[in-house]
Amino acid sequence: MSMTTPDTLPVRTGAEILRVALKRNAGAMTWGTLLMGMYQAGETAFPIALGLIVEHTLQDRSPGSLAVSIAALAVIITTVSYSWRFGMRILQKANTTEAHRWRVRVAAVGLQPVDRAVDLKSGEVLTIATEDADQTADIVEVVPMLVSSMVAVVIAAVALGIANLWLGLLVIVGTVAILSILSVMSRRIGASTKEQQARVARAGAKVADLISGLRPLHGFGGNQAAYLSYRKVSTEAKHQAITVARVNGAYAGTALALNAVLAAAVTLTAGWLAFDGRIGIGDLVMAVGLAQFIMEPLKLFSEMPKYIMIARASADRMALVLGAPPVTAWGEGAPSVGGVEVDGVRFGALRDLKFEVAAGEFVAIASYQAGAAADLAAVLAARVPPDAYEGVVRVGGLETADLDVEALRGHLLVNPYDAEIFAGTLRTNIDPSGTAGRIDEAVTASMLTDVVALHRDGLDYPVRDRGANLSGGQRQRLSLARALAADTEVLVLHDPTTAVDAVTEQLIARNMADHRRGRTTIVLTSSPALLDAADRVLILDDGTITAEDTHRNLLAGDEDYRLAVAR
Repeated sequence: MSMTTPDTLPVRTGAEILRVALKRNAGAMTWGTLLMGMYQAGETAFPIALGLIVEHTLQDRSPGSLAVSIAALAVIITTVSYSWRFGMRILQKANTTEAHRWRVRVAAVGLQPVDRAVDLKSGEVLTIATEDADQTADIVEVVPMLVSSMVAVVIAAVALGIANLWLGLLVIVGTVAILSILSVMSRRIGASTKEQQARVARAGAKVADLISGLRPLHGFGGNQAAYLSYRKVSTEAKHQAITVARVNGAYAGTALALNAVLAAAVTLTAGWLAFDGRIGIGDLVMAVGLAQFIMEPLKLFSEMPKYIMIARASADRMALVLGAPPVTAWGEGAPSVGGVEVDGVRFGALRDLKFEVAAGEFVAIASYQAGAAADLAAVLAARVPPDAYEGVVRVGGLETADLDVEALRGHLLVNPYDAEIFAGTLRTNIDPSGTAGRIDEAVTASMLTDVVALHRDGLDYPVRDRGANLSGGQRQRLSLARALAADTEVLVLHDPTTAVDAVTEQLIARNMADHRRGRTTIVLTSSPALLDAADRVLILDDGTITAEDTHRNLLAGDEDYRLAVAR
């Protein structure tokens, strides 16, 4: 029986994400709180010890008392130093580890093959997986710091209360008043930060879109319009960042002013009490020292609500991705060896589409409308869930709705016409997982051999992001080599040779037929070479199959077909 762990526990809201983070790091936070509490206690003990030294040791004026006092101060300083060192080490390690966990989890969901009902682009998901994950994980460090700061304030209040009740009450009442004022301001920070992160994410998404469409933009001269579009989105993000900075500045200034007022009030009250003879000189030294010291934990204490609100805002944004339900519930079955059957599918440009490809068959589909081919590729690739279209698709005799989507994609691979090329090498692009066993055969079949032979590094030749140092034909052949190297039982190729010259295309068609012999292959294409290499050709017109035969028979007997594919 599987067990639910914090790493797999489903989360739907920002509050649940924070609870998971706190529960998962309870041990580290306990030790961190203990050590940071010792640090703050030691810091607080220093002015208290000085007050006691003034009150008692200097009155005795004995070397022994002075030695004990120096030793006590040394112990306090050592405690402060080491507790801070090890406490922060524990908390920062937990913080960094927790941020990594959320980054990985958001990235995993963002890469899920099942589409999610979230209106977020890839650039926005990237921001959530980085900045928001980091800010959410800060809760692991914020809570121990909040508790340890409270320890310092309580110790200072008790020590001053022992000296004089009014001093202790002044610290307690002042602290409550400061936190009440700042907690109201922190809500504004949380809302502003959430909006800022959303606008920054939209700007990042816009950049990603522009980069991916850079070549088409150059082609029709849309660079200036694209630049102005991004500038507008980025300006909105800038204005929101300025708003957040103003709110943060107001918060920090208010916190500093209130803390200074409290410290001054404690100092003046202690001075008045000493002048009135109600506290001794040692108590006055302690009160003045604590008034100066207390500003640090009070500053830290007063900043914590702000960081909690920021963590909550970022957690809410992560919940947009992690808490979104799948578009559909897929089955758990795994496809077996067999062909592909499309039965009565209606989706987009497809109209009651029916055809069957037997196991081991090489079938080409010539679509007269580009949109219909794209819709068919999307359905076969499981980018469209089964409940989003009419009809059924069967793989190996089983309906795709009954199959696990990961198992389906491991059995049936759809290689799109615009497949991405990644920064790395030719080898890592062909075999990203490092598990392919037929790389050399795939390179030969895709006619990528000239690219490999052209460079001294061979398959280890560096490839720039999006294949910027390769030609269009080379990128297309590299994508085809990756699809062939995967060696799936069923392979669907969408226009795999549109950027390749006719001679190379003829060789690819022959090589691919040999390479895929015995396994099911479907090619959506208008290439005469690929159509001729197929066992049979299906004509897809107006969303349905209107004819099927061999390429040569269709050329001889179908005028529309001949006009559509002849070059």
